[in-house]
Amino acid sequence: MQGGGSAQGLSEMLVPGKLVEVGSALLSTGGAVSNTGLALHRLGFPVTLMGKVGDDPFGRLVLDLLKGHGDGLADGMIVASGESSSYSVVLSPPGVDRVFLHCTGANDTFAADDMPAGSLAGAKLFHFGYPPLMARMYADGGAELERLLSKVKEQGLTVSLDMARPDPASPAGRADWPAILARVLPWVDIFLPSFEEILFMLRPDRYRELAKRHGADDLLICADGPLLDSLSEQLLGMGAAVVGLKLGARGFYLRTTADPERLRRIGLCAPDGNRLADWLDRELLAPCYRVEAVGTTGAGDCTIAGFLGGLAQGLPIEEALLGAVGVGACSVERADAVSGVRSWREVRERIGAGWQQSEDVPSLPGWERASGFGIWEHKRALG
Repeated sequence: MQGGGSAQGLSEMLVPGKLVEVGSALLSTGGAVSNTGLALHRLGFPVTLMGKVGDDPFGRLVLDLLKGHGDGLADGMIVASGESSSYSVVLSPPGVDRVFLHCTGANDTFAADDMPAGSLAGAKLFHFGYPPLMARMYADGGAELERLLSKVKEQGLTVSLDMARPDPASPAGRADWPAILARVLPWVDIFLPSFEEILFMLRPDRYRELAKRHGADDLLICADGPLLDSLSEQLLGMGAAVVGLKLGARGFYLRTTADPERLRRIGLCAPDGNRLADWLDRELLAPCYRVEAVGTTGAGDCTIAGFLGGLAQGLPIEEALLGAVGVGACSVERADAVSGVRSWREVRERIGAGWQQSEDVPSLPGWERASGFGIWEHKRALG
């Protein structure tokens, strides 16, 4: 749920006893299942949504909202008797970064066995999101997350994984994320966290230092080329084939493996033939497209949808990357996550018509603008 507000700081708004006038509430589904899944649906890709809700009023509302987007979209959803549904209250006033009030609910009990046998028949790609907000996924060193992803990978699908930044003081925030990632990334083909999330997980001391200096919500100012290179190198070394780091308004960073065999093992969406060389050992950054932003909720999830759609269609890596930031830009033109997302054809036409890109990108020493695309590429990776 979202509410509008003025551009004053949240610290000035949320004062005990103060009445703050806001706009009407907007009810929408959220999270990786809804945001990425529905964005792919709106782009025109066939999608099955698989998630878990309780048999409470929120759960019924979630199912009704999903059904409203298309016939059959909610057929893969699990309704857990006696459990509460996950929900968030998103405070998203114009000009102020969002604040989330979150209840994990039935997400905490989601397990590999909740995925019915045969549910992946005919699928090419499996996208899973937000294990730090699902207790069973990070408990026991990530054993259940590994069981889930290995179960999918053994069926030959391409596996992609998104993350979330947990409260540092919570059990998820205290989990050993480097060990968990080392355990699960060999089963992950496309790893797509945000810069802030992965900095928190891999470099907690650096994260705390920078958060103290700049504020936890302003860490993107620290996302320069060398740090992005170092983080992605570590993640590729843990087993991922492709690493994408979401940089908010500063763009989308992508790094791919230099191992052709690992790239071939991506699964049903793996590049082949000449496309294999196109995707091998690349380090790129696509700036965002310029839009009038109304709300940023779900923008990262929609960026992922654009990238996965381009990958599934067998596009060159540059076009998949531009499709990612294009879909993300469409998303922020509306207050909710997905209603601004257009068809894939419309997004591609908007890009082809000369959609202007932002000049706000990280410091990228040793990089250059790739020929023919509004994309930056690291010279080290140029062939």
